Amino acid sequence: MAHIYLASPHMSAEGYEQQYVKEAFDTNWVAPLGKNVNEFEKEISAYVGTHDGAALSAGTAAIHMALKAAGVKKGDIVFCQDLTFSATANPIIYEDAVPVFIDSDEETWNMSPDALERAFEKYPDVELEVIPGITAALSGGAVLGAPLMHDFAVISLSDLLTPWETIETRLDAAAKADFSICLYNPSSKKRADYLKRACEIFLRYKSPETVCGIVKNIGRDGEMKKVMTLAELKDYEADMFTTVFIGNSRTEKSVLGGQDWMVTPRGYRI
Repeated sequence: MAHIYLASPHMSAEGYEQQYVKEAFDTNWVAPLGKNVNEFEKEISAYVGTHDGAALSAGTAAIHMALKAAGVKKGDIVFCQDLTFSATANPIIYEDAVPVFIDSDEETWNMSPDALERAFEKYPDVELEVIPGITAALSGGAVLGAPLMHDFAVISLSDLLTPWETIETRLDAAAKADFSICLYNPSSKKRADYLKRACEIFLRYKSPETVCGIVKNIGRDGEMKKVMTLAELKDYEADMFTTVFIGNSRTEKSVLGGQDWMVTPRGYRI
């Protein structure tokens, strides 16, 4: 039987976890408070750029706090993911609110946009608040250097909701206009050759030596980057955790600090 591991355990290579467990036994301090918790709250607050942070006992408590902060009350409807643990729904029930499960997208495992749209049609009184974040194009670009400093296009290669013919037209137009391009969802088991097909379209207008790059596992354990040419990218085996960057005609490869970087100059005239 095949297993899908949703969250593999992660321990630091330095062995900090064993050290802290030993300290807890040595000092007889096993309560969910104390020096380590206080230091963690300070460090995570500084890392994300906020004044205050609160360490909680579990994700369940974190969701419960978020619901409290959002003012969720008895009888409110709260949309939540269906591919999840019971902890997602339990805090909603604690507040006497009503959890409504939204089906998941089969490729990303996130909420399906189509299912979410139908839910809003069924429950028109549910309020929507969009919290801004950083896209993979920007966070991945920062890992590579500065590949998107000029005009750029972001295109998904997933044809689950968009026909390949439409994607192909967008790829052709972006390449013809000499945009820097960021590709999401470059490959999957069902779409193993889509990145290669995209590169073949780019090669109609771009040199095989065009500077390109990839970033895998952006912001997660195992993050890695690689700068390469468009010809090399065409044969690169990407996956759904890979974000791909294709430079424009002025994009350069720079070597600084012993690392390869991808830079697209703005071309200001001084």
